[in-house]
Amino acid sequence: MSNNTITAELLQFIKSATSPYQVVEEGVIYLEKSEFKELNLSEPWNLNAGGAYYIKPYGTVLFAFTIGEDWREGQSLRIAAGHTDHPGFRLKPNAEMVSGAYCKLNTEVYGGPILNTWLDRPLSIAGKVTLKSKDPFHPDIRLIDFRKPILTIPNLAIHINREVNKGVELNKQTDTLPIIATINESLNKDKFFINYLAKELQVDEDKILDYDLYIYNAEEGNLIGMEEDFISCPRLDNLTSVWALLKGINEGRRNEGINLIALYDNEEIGSRSKQGADSALLTMILSKVYEGLGIQNRERMFEATAKGMLLSVDVAHGVHPNRPEKYDPVNYTKLNGGIVIKIDSNQKYTFDTEAVAIVQQICEVYGISYQKFVNRSDMPGGMTLGPIISSWLPMKTVDLGVPLLGMHSSRELMGADDQGHLEKLLKGFFEL
Repeated sequence: MSNNTITAELLQFIKSATSPYQVVEEGVIYLEKSEFKELNLSEPWNLNAGGAYYIKPYGTVLFAFTIGEDWREGQSLRIAAGHTDHPGFRLKPNAEMVSGAYCKLNTEVYGGPILNTWLDRPLSIAGKVTLKSKDPFHPDIRLIDFRKPILTIPNLAIHINREVNKGVELNKQTDTLPIIATINESLNKDKFFINYLAKELQVDEDKILDYDLYIYNAEEGNLIGMEEDFISCPRLDNLTSVWALLKGINEGRRNEGINLIALYDNEEIGSRSKQGADSALLTMILSKVYEGLGIQNRERMFEATAKGMLLSVDVAHGVHPNRPEKYDPVNYTKLNGGIVIKIDSNQKYTFDTEAVAIVQQICEVYGISYQKFVNRSDMPGGMTLGPIISSWLPMKTVDLGVPLLGMHSSRELMGADDQGHLEKLLKGFFEL
């Protein structure tokens, strides 16, 4: 597949995958086209060798797995994980606020975005809305994506903020509230957003009980550079990984063993939730997989785990051309240099040398470019999914991903060649 086709696929996926809910829905569309069958976590599973299945337990998480045509008890387990969420803003309840001539929305910051990169951007809203139902224990669920710019967070002009180019701290409560309209006689000042939301959903406003809505950058991604060397796009962290994982589980079918991808939510805020990696969710799913194959003894699952392998697939830091001193003097990585194997002796990135060697040999078999990254010793990096998942499921683990510049910006930058290397690696991991 050409780089242009790989890039076009990635950009189309990111354009549609605007909140964790939409990420999962787009993933389901892809999997169902590839004849994966849906399973329900609250029902018994009857699984078959050669089968392909998916589960979406909480709307923002997605698991998919395949069972080899020649599967039998005792064969290995391969898992690769990524996350569906990205840093940004979430709407608070009672979001309507009026300031002078403007209607604006009350938000809270989600994760660790670079706040000033969200200013003066065309923004939109996507997520989930819950409505009244006949059965209180089963609210009516609607997904929504406005699919057009309806918000912006305006900067303060330099004439009024003379120190702005010296660096100004933005207050998360007062400086990051987006405007959505100007006041006019037709607007209900107390319920202008709920009215707008109800109209979009085509329901009465009193039917709306609650919502889980995220603000997203509505700009589309682009190829940029003199020779189109780079991709500039929102949500590269971590939709580059999600898309590669979806393609890998579909295209990399082994004849033996079990392959599984886990797409978690809440990585950006520590993963400690029912839908996050720091939960029993994956262990529950694996237990049901083995029971669905007729294996009642959990020791068989533990044995498969012991000889299995996990890839934690998240983005990595590329060396910044204007601030190279922020990186290790020799273990830095570049855009368009291939996938990055992330190493940290304090296990913020999980690795062991045997697992790293396995990844390197997969790269050699498939002609995949790779590099190794270690943080400066005086600048520790952030935590990934790898240490968390491997603490629940002890198995050989490697953290890896594509390198970015501007990580956690509302628009990030990657090398145009690197997605192809990542997709090829994940296919190889599940295929060999």
